[in-house]
Amino acid sequence: MKKLKGTGVAIITPFKNDSSIDFAALGRVINRVITGGVNYIVVLGTTGETSTLSKDEKHAVVSYVVEAVDGKVPLIAGIGGNNTQEVVNNIRQYDLSAISAVLSVAPYYNKPNQRGLFQHFKTIATWCPVPVIIYNVPGRAGCNISADTCLELAHNCDNIIGVKEASGDMSQIMKIIKGKPENFDVLSGDDMLTLPVIAAGGSGVISVLANAFPAAVTELVNNALRNNLKSAREIQFRYLEMIDLLFAEGNPAGVKAMLNVLNISSNHLRLPLVPVSRPTMTRIQKAIEEVSKA
Repeated sequence: MKKLKGTGVAIITPFKNDSSIDFAALGRVINRVITGGVNYIVVLGTTGETSTLSKDEKHAVVSYVVEAVDGKVPLIAGIGGNNTQEVVNNIRQYDLSAISAVLSVAPYYNKPNQRGLFQHFKTIATWCPVPVIIYNVPGRAGCNISADTCLELAHNCDNIIGVKEASGDMSQIMKIIKGKPENFDVLSGDDMLTLPVIAAGGSGVISVLANAFPAAVTELVNNALRNNLKSAREIQFRYLEMIDLLFAEGNPAGVKAMLNVLNISSNHLRLPLVPVSRPTMTRIQKAIEEVSKA
């Protein structure tokens, strides 16, 4: 996978009421996002509640998604952690023949310094048989991959092809875009910043919203990439409240509530995550009604 341009979607992992994986619902989500025009799918990300899946379940989800997608769009697998050697071992245990790239999150909890972050990703990139995308999400990881560290990795590790930037720091994101090599993609990891990141020179987004509204997110991204900013802005503004609701009570509680309203999947999450409250669900229902009228 040489370019990450366009709309990626970090898909959910639907669960049944007994907390087992609902593969039929997962199939419906996959069909919805592909029909909606997304450019690639990310499986086993934060939105997929990967931290609550067993090792066997992770492999089962990847196998199912590979079969369901059937080569229609590229697939990216989330494989990360805070133990570098364990991440390398996990990568070795997957059949990555149908996977275009690995998305690897910054090490969480143990708070490495910038030198440690560089060595962590350099080691993963050295051993990974497919390209690697860095995932910077300080709000979850407890550490930030600085612009300088990201650029050092981009310029010195040929197998690192991009970064999913979810720091929310546009100054940092623009520094990366300014200093990156040509073949390195900067992706928004925040639906609210899709338009600003692309307008600054980013390549696209890995979206949560696209689970529920893939066609709208794809249209937004395509317009932004064509520099049709007026049309892109109209779509971004139309979905502002919806994006706020995605994260009002945590991700993926918001998007699972939306997919439940749209009759795509159940509203079940695994502990410690729980469904959104009744007031938030009411707001989500009203927001969906409003965008449906537009």
